[in-house]
Amino acid sequence: MKMSYDELRRIHRLEKNTSRLVEVDSDFIDSVEDFVEGEKKNYIASLKNFSPTDAREFSNLKKVVEEIFLLREKKLLNKALIVSRTEDFSEEKMAAQEKETFKKLLKVLEEHNKICESLFGEERGKESGRVELKMLKEVPTFIGTDMKEYGPFAKDETVELPNKIAQLFLARKLAEEK
Repeated sequence: MKMSYDELRRIHRLEKNTSRLVEVDSDFIDSVEDFVEGEKKNYIASLKNFSPTDAREFSNLKKVVEEIFLLREKKLLNKALIVSRTEDFSEEKMAAQEKETFKKLLKVLEEHNKICESLFGEERGKESGRVELKMLKEVPTFIGTDMKEYGPFAKDETVELPNKIAQLFLARKLAEEK
């Protein structure tokens, strides 16, 4: 997607007015980076021409981009906190770089949560048990709600998965209980 001042202002306005992440393309940050690079060249050229208007525009662009990043950062942190407790995981509406940051945040929170769990010798919030399944379809490698990597699984393969993930496979008719 080609970034523009109007698109950045639209995203900024929406980010300020909602507690949830505003949907952006996966390449959002790359698009912003390309746009800022182009505008930076214009800004440097404006310094040679002593254009206060161009300088002001670049300064405003910087403020808008920084605020968008700050708002999205806060929302990512809040979402990671919620997901670390509920394990209801979704990467929708995130740019590619935000997905990586989100995964790292979840790992940090998971480690932190283990401190409390170890105090009482329990695994708080984990699925109880595992389920043995026979795969009905091929399934590529994926990250489960517990942030662990599973798969790939071949058709007719027998696998043992955590109950929560097994229930998703059963509901989507990707596997049957053994």
